[in-house]
Amino acid sequence: MLERARRGEVSARRFAQVATVSLAALLLVVTSGAFVRLTGSGLGCDNWPLCGDRPYPEQGYHAFVEFGNRVVALVGITLALVTWLASRRVHGLPKGVRLTALGAFLGTVAQIPLGGITIMLDLHPLAVMAHFLLALVVVALAVVVAVEATTHLRGRVAAVGPRWWRWLATAGVPVCLVLVVTGAVVTASGPHPGGDDVRRLGVEIVDTVWVHVRAAAAYGIGLLVVGWWLLRNRRAVPGIARLALVLLGLLLVQMAVGEIQYRNALPWGLVLAHVFLAAAIWALTVGIVWCLWRPPAPLVAVRSRTAEPVIARESRRTGALP
Repeated sequence: MLERARRGEVSARRFAQVATVSLAALLLVVTSGAFVRLTGSGLGCDNWPLCGDRPYPEQGYHAFVEFGNRVVALVGITLALVTWLASRRVHGLPKGVRLTALGAFLGTVAQIPLGGITIMLDLHPLAVMAHFLLALVVVALAVVVAVEATTHLRGRVAAVGPRWWRWLATAGVPVCLVLVVTGAVVTASGPHPGGDDVRRLGVEIVDTVWVHVRAAAAYGIGLLVVGWWLLRNRRAVPGIARLALVLLGLLLVQMAVGEIQYRNALPWGLVLAHVFLAAAIWALTVGIVWCLWRPPAPLVAVRSRTAEPVIARESRRTGALP
């Protein structure tokens, strides 16, 4: 352990912790950005990147909300940077994981100019949606890094289920993306433009909701089909089956929140909960699909040689303590 510290290495356990915290922070960034829009604070700090004539707000509720979102985003960027730098010092970590961590960091950095462009365009709905969707791409990359960090620490087993079924489950990722995008279009067509005198998307909310509901139905049916196989094989893959059960529960709650908010003229608090649940569903969908192809050992019941923790293999080969 002392030798590792002298070489500047990061342990697999510490990297898994950093990657998990970074993922949580990036989910918070998505929610924080939604809070800015739903409170009408999108133009609270003019003269981007300043807040008026100063780098910080002097007064005003909307200015403090917008500035708070910038602080939360900065924390997310910093943690994404720390995760990438840490990945470069984890012994034996696959190069693809390091590149994915780099991609997540660059995605968070790209949000800075994109946010500025969004403000300069007076919160044009397409720019706002691009801002949101880029955040979801970053979250997906962070999910992959977090799962791979766990795999590197605890080991990996063979892919779960027949190949055709894994591809069927993988199709759920683009369907989930359609679900999230149509939800963003609904928000862009609703009563929360993000600020005063902000132009809307120009599409009737009734029409956008019609499409969004059908996307939700398609995603739900696919989840039931995938979940049916996991239910039948839950003793072999108990961890993944539990994740799928959590995902189903989130989807049911999301559907209930969506119905309640629509029937109550879209109160911003419920819309915020809807956005957070959408981000969580997206993250879980990506995580479960990734685990089907590269499952971490703790999520399955039967462990083969490939499930032996990487850290244990390295320790035995080098003679060092894990």
